[in-house]
Amino acid sequence: MKLLRFGPKGHEKPGLLDADGVIRDLSAHVPDIDGPHLGRERLAVLAGIDPERLPAVPADSRLGPCVGRVGKFIGIGLNYSDHAAETGAEVPAEPVVFNKWTSAICGPDDDVIIPRGSRKTDWEVELGVVIGKAGRHIDEADALDHVAGYCVVNDVSEREFQLERSGTWDKGKGCDTFGPLGPWLVTPDEIADPHELAMWLEVDGHRYQDGSTRTMVYRVPFLISYLSRFMSLQPGDVISTGTPPGVGMGQQPPVYLKPGQRMRLGIEGLGEQSQSVVADEPA
Repeated sequence: MKLLRFGPKGHEKPGLLDADGVIRDLSAHVPDIDGPHLGRERLAVLAGIDPERLPAVPADSRLGPCVGRVGKFIGIGLNYSDHAAETGAEVPAEPVVFNKWTSAICGPDDDVIIPRGSRKTDWEVELGVVIGKAGRHIDEADALDHVAGYCVVNDVSEREFQLERSGTWDKGKGCDTFGPLGPWLVTPDEIADPHELAMWLEVDGHRYQDGSTRTMVYRVPFLISYLSRFMSLQPGDVISTGTPPGVGMGQQPPVYLKPGQRMRLGIEGLGEQSQSVVADEPA
C-alpha cells in the first residue's frame, strides 16, 4: 500500500495511490497519515478498503510530506561504506546520529531553499524508515515489527554549516526545506528487502548518485534497536538511514547546489522526488 498526503501546505489530506497510479482520497476513513494512525492494525483496515470506492483526486494535486506531525526526524551519518570512502572518513565504530529539525520537512516536489550565507548546500538521497509502533530497548530481532513503512528522503545538507562552523552537525542538516519526504509511505508488505533497493539522484539531468541500500553499514533492524537505547521511538518518527556515494562534497572538485537548478531522485519501489532549488529571499 502506498499512502500519501495531498493538498496545500498545512492543510494536507490523507490519500493512497491505487494500482493505476490514481490518487484516492482517504479522508473519510482516517484523519491523517500520522503517528496515531500508523499501527499495523490501523494499516490493515486501510489496506482492506477498495480503492475504486474512494474519490479520485486531480492528478496535478500537490503532494505533501508522506507523514504528518513527525515527532522526531533522526539522521544517520556515514552509514554507507562507499560514501564514507568518498568523503575520506572512516566507517564509524557506532552509528553517527544527528537531528533534522521537523521544521525542515516539506513535500517531495516542494522547492528547496538555499539558506542565506550558504556556499555549500549539498544533496543526499536516503531511505527513510517510519516508525509505527512505540518502543524502548527494542530487540534487533523484533525491530522490523516497529516499522510502518519506508519512503524517499532527500537529506539536504549545508556542508559549511555542518562541518566547518564547530559544534554538532545539526545546524547544517535542519534548515527549512532540507527534509523532503515522499512521495509515498510504502508499507513493508511491498518491500521484500529494504537492503536491496537501487537509489539515485540527478541535478539538472546529470546523475551524481547511483547506488544501492546493499552498501549500508548498519542496517535497519540494528539502527532501530540502537536508537531505542537512547530514546523511545514513537509512531510517526522518521529515521533517515544514510546515503550512497555521489554527493556534491565528494566530487573532484566539489560541486554544490545553485538557485535555478533542479534535483530528481528516487528509490526502487518508493517513487521519485523532484525539487527546484531557489534562493532564500528576505520576507
